[in-house]
Amino acid sequence: MSSSAMPRSLGERCFWFGGLLLWLNVGSSGDASLTPQPNCTDFQNANLLRGTNLKVQFLLFTPSDPSCGKLVEESSDIQNAGFNATLGTKIIIHGFRALGTKPSWIDNFIRTLLRVADANVIAVDWVYGSTGVYFSAVDNVIKLGLEISRFLRKLLVLGVSQSSIHIIGVSLGAHVGGMVGHFYKGQLGQITGLDPAGPEYTRASLEERLDAGDALFVEAIHTDTDNLGIRIPVGHVDYFVNGGQDQPGCPTFIHAGRKVRDRYNYLICDHMRAVHLYISALEKSCPLMAFPCGSYKAFLAGHCLDCFNPFLLSCPRIGLMEQGGIKIEPHPKEVSVYLLTTARAPYCVHHSLVEFYLQETRNKDTNIKVTFLSSNVTSSVKITIPKQQLQGKGIIAHPNPQCQINQVKLKFQASNWVWRKDRMTTIVGRFCTAPLPVHDSKKTVCLPEPVNLQASMTVFRDLKIPCI
Repeated sequence: MSSSAMPRSLGERCFWFGGLLLWLNVGSSGDASLTPQPNCTDFQNANLLRGTNLKVQFLLFTPSDPSCGKLVEESSDIQNAGFNATLGTKIIIHGFRALGTKPSWIDNFIRTLLRVADANVIAVDWVYGSTGVYFSAVDNVIKLGLEISRFLRKLLVLGVSQSSIHIIGVSLGAHVGGMVGHFYKGQLGQITGLDPAGPEYTRASLEERLDAGDALFVEAIHTDTDNLGIRIPVGHVDYFVNGGQDQPGCPTFIHAGRKVRDRYNYLICDHMRAVHLYISALEKSCPLMAFPCGSYKAFLAGHCLDCFNPFLLSCPRIGLMEQGGIKIEPHPKEVSVYLLTTARAPYCVHHSLVEFYLQETRNKDTNIKVTFLSSNVTSSVKITIPKQQLQGKGIIAHPNPQCQINQVKLKFQASNWVWRKDRMTTIVGRFCTAPLPVHDSKKTVCLPEPVNLQASMTVFRDLKIPCI
């Protein structure tokens, strides 16, 4: 992921990103940012042609003034800026900034964090050191890690405990957080990596990248493992959202007529979904619960229905729950967990197991499309019953809980090339569903009567599931 730049016209720059030459208007950082007040400090904007000299700013935001970043360099600055040593401290570290601009998501992130957590928030502005060529930004990771470590020592002198420090690192910033945690011998409270960067890190040693030994609890949210994010587990818990790649709502290809900024957003849409998911989780509009499984394919096939192994039923959740809601000690390491989401905020869904039991086995695979309907919202999944077997199952994700689902639609799917007589085939079976996690059979609800399904015909049945 290299980067180079040359002027094209006033306000525009070009750079190489993922093998593509992009021209972008750099007059804006994207989303609307908060206008700094007097005595407040904003993020720097770096010139792409200046190189990547490290020029770090530490900006303190407090619950009493969430829109004003106070530049803190010395211990006296920290105290005078309203830092409260009795509260927890959240440290946000952004990643590679190809254009040298302030991250467009940072203001909303800080506001949301301070709205839901009584804490000090420190944003690390290393725009200068992260701009231009990606590999130069990588070279600055150790230097930045040392700078942040020195800054943390000032907080410890003020009475802050190591266990109260929570680092939230985005992309390359996740590995910076890992470096800081390594310097503190894994005794910091928590590190959250939001789609930790992949290029230059997939084959890196544990000392060079984020890993489970860098804090008392390390979690990572993976959303772009096939491009800009790392493919391997790097924490105690690793959330692979929608399998870790190709997030719903993100474009799958670039239209020739797209605007330049749209092309850029295309490149980073999957990568930045981790940030937007985390912000949504902070707002707690609904749970983002995940389930440990051997693979994403096995999860979708309904083979992992609870969190007994290895979490003893305490399913991990994205957000600010202590240690992700996991209640066992010591934490197992590098556990891959999976969840599905919607295409837009708040992203969260309710996962359900769906099953179909045939009365008689067949000599060929049986494919059934299952659709949940509620309030003009539909969600579908195809389940396959292998030949000579009676049961097929899968996982369906719906924005509403099961008790708000009005109907289930079932369709026995016949292949287009089968003989006409096969298209007249009718199967008989029983449909059941249960919300995840499935700890016992008490949550399972089955249609009261067997269902007759004729090939390519659709059957509707009412679902009556009480709200608990």
